[in-house]
Amino acid sequence: MPHTVSGATLVAAVLSWPSLCAAQAPAAAPEAQSTPNTPAEYEAQLRDLQARFEARLAELERRVAGDEEEMRRKDQEFEKRITDNTSSDLDFKKSLTGKWYERISLRGYTQFRYTTLFNRDLTPNLVAPADSSVNENETFFIRRGRFILSGDVTEHLFLYAQVDYFGSVGGSGDRGVQTRDLYADIAIDKDKEHRFRVGQSKVPFGFVNLQSSQNRAPLERADALNSAAEGERDIGVFYYWAPKPIRDLFRKLVRDGLKGSGDYGVFGVGAYSGQGLNRSDTNGETHWIARVSYPFQLQSGQIFELGVQAYTGDFAVNTQAIGGVTPTAKPDGLDDQRVGISAVMYPQPFGFEFEWNWGRGPELARDRLSINEESLHGGYVQVNYALSAGGAALFPFVRWNYYDGARKFARNAPWSEVNELDLGFEWSPWPEIEVALMYTHTFERTDTASSPFDSAENVDRIGFQLQWNY
Repeated sequence: MPHTVSGATLVAAVLSWPSLCAAQAPAAAPEAQSTPNTPAEYEAQLRDLQARFEARLAELERRVAGDEEEMRRKDQEFEKRITDNTSSDLDFKKSLTGKWYERISLRGYTQFRYTTLFNRDLTPNLVAPADSSVNENETFFIRRGRFILSGDVTEHLFLYAQVDYFGSVGGSGDRGVQTRDLYADIAIDKDKEHRFRVGQSKVPFGFVNLQSSQNRAPLERADALNSAAEGERDIGVFYYWAPKPIRDLFRKLVRDGLKGSGDYGVFGVGAYSGQGLNRSDTNGETHWIARVSYPFQLQSGQIFELGVQAYTGDFAVNTQAIGGVTPTAKPDGLDDQRVGISAVMYPQPFGFEFEWNWGRGPELARDRLSINEESLHGGYVQVNYALSAGGAALFPFVRWNYYDGARKFARNAPWSEVNELDLGFEWSPWPEIEVALMYTHTFERTDTASSPFDSAENVDRIGFQLQWNY
């Protein structure tokens, strides 16, 4: 009776034919067959050849089946060893159905940038802390090179790790691999409405800080909000809560290209080091933070999000001698407190963003002999519009960026004033490619990198960025 054979088995049979024949060949040379002379003899010889081929094929299939059974037995032994060595109450097969590595994704993006400065005689004092491409000596520049590993390892454990292959290291302008995120989300319930985020992650202060640079249209974040947590991240423990329908809405705002911030809960509260990204705590004091933000969807489909956030803690300033004299500061830190409000209307197609914050924090005194607590305030207003046609997307925007207060993460926490107007657009011909162009007029920006902390005024620049997503 003929066998039903898969293509892979047939190929294996053909490749194994010589060895199989050799293994089954008799010791003596086979007796020569007579040449068939009649149709009946031809049919008999063909039937004999077919029978011999099917017998050998059946033997090969039995061998393959035996190998597969042995592989299954070894896999079962391996799984048993892994289960025994990790957790006695972990159902290995159930938790890793479909193989565990299929639950982990690798993605990321890279931003290639070129910035042109005008009024070059006025630019030596123009320093944008977050963007090293704003420099008359820079040409081509990789602003971000992110790779992200993430996934749900189990129903209650989500892992997230992000590195930047062109991050700032050493504080001297050198570039190298830098850790951005390394945290675990531990979900208390099946729908993951209640989560604890433990590790190094974003500090939930300000919509623009939580929004990924992969999704943001302006090239950099507004200084007033970003000065609360430069690098946007710190080591800590945060609790987030949001009902499942709102979590789905947060995901939709990102997935549909509406420039969402991601899911940081309707309510969040936590404690973190407070000294900044990849920095050791220097005063043994934690910062405490709380945030409430809720998205409203109207019957027309238009989505608004309103939020309020606040934090408090003590910040230890990194001091350095100025003219041979090092400013004095409390070694255990100075009060660092802020409250902020956020209002976002997502671009459908018209949208706007408004954020403002007020507070007190460390600031270098005018005589530069001490660092004291002073008030601060600032924010931004952004108007944008979303256009799409034939799979391409265009996102024009205008933003006013203002800040009056100290930059606590700079050495000696010097006072800073930022007053800028941005005008630009982001164009995405395909989902994996984005091109951005932004013109910035600087009414005033203080150089917080070095004494005497002069300001650049009435300076113009144009930034070009190519981003590829993967």
